[in-house]
Amino acid sequence: MLDQPHETVTPVLTQGEIDRRVFELYDEYCHGGMDRRTFLQRAAAVTVGGLAMAQALFPRYADAQTVSFTDPRIKARYVTWPSPGGTSGTMRGYLVQPTGAGPFPSVLVVHENRGLNPYIEDVARRAALEGFLALAPDGLFPVGGYPGNDDDGRTLQAGLDAAKLRTDMLNSARWLKTNALSTGKLGVTGFCWGGGATNFLAATLGADMNAGVPFYGAAPETASVPNIKAALLVQYAQDDERINAMWPAFEAALKAGGKSYEMFIYPGTQHGFHNNSTPRYNEAQAKIAWDRTIAFFRKNLA
Repeated sequence: MLDQPHETVTPVLTQGEIDRRVFELYDEYCHGGMDRRTFLQRAAAVTVGGLAMAQALFPRYADAQTVSFTDPRIKARYVTWPSPGGTSGTMRGYLVQPTGAGPFPSVLVVHENRGLNPYIEDVARRAALEGFLALAPDGLFPVGGYPGNDDDGRTLQAGLDAAKLRTDMLNSARWLKTNALSTGKLGVTGFCWGGGATNFLAATLGADMNAGVPFYGAAPETASVPNIKAALLVQYAQDDERINAMWPAFEAALKAGGKSYEMFIYPGTQHGFHNNSTPRYNEAQAKIAWDRTIAFFRKNLA
């Protein structure tokens, strides 16, 4: 699925050509602080050319695809599974496996705050190419699924019961871990909201989760950190004050509990730097972060 058609014809600008204030407005917009119209109006007012800068930040999913849906090295399909206690009792997601009989170590790929968009599906395909059974659940499935554009997806996700949505992700992780194609070794990665969900799952699953790689995700409640048994690779953007401010308390709790963790802050990056569908993408640092992710999963899910 592609995002809204008009988003694919807006000007292509590089990160360096976009005013920092427009990026700050975009971050607020992405996290539900304003609607699209308000974002565009405020960007236009903040600087000359601000409207074009704002339009350039909307995702271009077709251009960002790195692994084809039909790549012969993988097998992909949509699957459903029970999710008791979740939004509707049933979940759906995108399951991608390497070619071969398996079993494979498994990786749950958790979306941002807008449902299972094409970028997250592409990340699942990337993980499968590296030898992992990857599942990308769609938290919006109980309310109709990812609607084909991020604005409506964000609105739908914001309207869900947060606890039930987390339960849907918890059930997704357990379903993947026990899948016949899985070795039983479970890793989780996620981005933005999905990064926070990765931390939540680590604190909730305990020994049932082997490794977690949260990308710029909210820290879990400090009181839940002692339950973490998974090794963690925590990935932050340099310019992401809201999320980074949570790290000192999170790290203190990890240290106090003797947990296994690594943390990296990527220079010259902003929140969302791994997402290659917008100019917030930092190609060099995203590659370093992804290579670390794969190496970490190979080490901890062997």
